[in-house]
Amino acid sequence: MPTLKELSKREDLLSPGHRACAGCAATIIARQVLLAAGKDIVVGCATGCLEVVTTIFPYTAWRVPYIHNAFENVASTISGVEAAYKSLKRLAKVKRRMHFIAFGGDGGTYDIGLQALSGAAERGHRMLYICYDNEAYMNTGIQRSGATPYGAETSTCPVGEVMPGKPQYPKDMTRIMVAHRIPYVAQASPSHWNDLITKVEKALSKKGPSFINVISPCHRGWRYPMEKTIQIARLAVDTCFWPLYEVDEGKWRITYKPKEKLPLKEFTKLQGRFAHFKRWPELEEAAQEEVDRRWRELEVLAGIGDPCAAEKQDQE
Repeated sequence: MPTLKELSKREDLLSPGHRACAGCAATIIARQVLLAAGKDIVVGCATGCLEVVTTIFPYTAWRVPYIHNAFENVASTISGVEAAYKSLKRLAKVKRRMHFIAFGGDGGTYDIGLQALSGAAERGHRMLYICYDNEAYMNTGIQRSGATPYGAETSTCPVGEVMPGKPQYPKDMTRIMVAHRIPYVAQASPSHWNDLITKVEKALSKKGPSFINVISPCHRGWRYPMEKTIQIARLAVDTCFWPLYEVDEGKWRITYKPKEKLPLKEFTKLQGRFAHFKRWPELEEAAQEEVDRRWRELEVLAGIGDPCAAEKQDQE
C-alpha cells in the first residue's frame, strides 16, 4: 500500500471545481479510488449524485476516459467495455493493461441496477464495481432505497404517528455480492483511506469481478453539519453500523476492529434523520439489536466469533 506521502505526489484524477455539495463523501471516495487505480482505467458512472455533479454538459471533472449511462446499467456498460478491450487485445490493437471501474449509488446498485450488476458478476468480467452508499435516492429528493437504515426519515418514509421512519432493515448488499462467489468483495469507508486504497488495489489485481461497498455520508439527506462528513463515516465504523471487512477468494477477514465498540447512539444522535429516536427510544433499541446481530455474524464468518454464543444471543 502506498504511503500518504506517495499518494500526495500522484495526480488527482478528479478535478476541483465540480458541483458537489461541500462535504460530499462521494467525491472524496472517487478521488481515493482514482489515486489507487491510476490513469490506465476506464470509468463508468450510473446516473446519480456523482454523475450529476461531475459531468454537467459540456463540462467534466474526470481526467480519465469516462462513460455516463442510465441509472440502471453501469455494470452492463463497463462489462461491454471490458469485453471490447479483450477483443482488441486478441487482435494486438491494444497493448496497455487497462482497468475498468463502475461507480453507482445505492439506488443504482441495491435497487434498479441490481440485475445488471448480478449479470456482470455471473459472467465473470474483470471489472471493479464501487457502490458509494449514501443510503437514499439523494439526487432526486431523498427517497428511501434498499440501503436506507431502519427508522431513518426520508421523503417517502416520513416521521409521524402512522410511520416513524423506514420500517424495514436495509439489504445486506455486500453479502449479496459475496453469494456470487466472485474473487473479491469488501466494505470500506472514506474515513479509513488506507483501508479503502488497499482494497481497491487488491480488487484491481484480480482476474475476475470485484465489488467494494463504501459508506458515503450525505449531509443533505442525513442532516448533519457539512464539515462532519468524515467524523460521521468514522462513527459508522466504530459503532459497527458499517464494519470494514473483505472476502478475498472466499476467505472472510475483518480489516478493522474498533478497540471499543461504541453504541449506535453515538452515530445516530448527530443526524437529523434519526432525531425522532428521542421520542421513540424503542426504534434505537431495535436498530442497535440488528447492528449487534450482524456484527456477531460477521465475527463468526471471519473465524473470530463463537457460533454457539452468537446463536444463543440471537435467540435471547
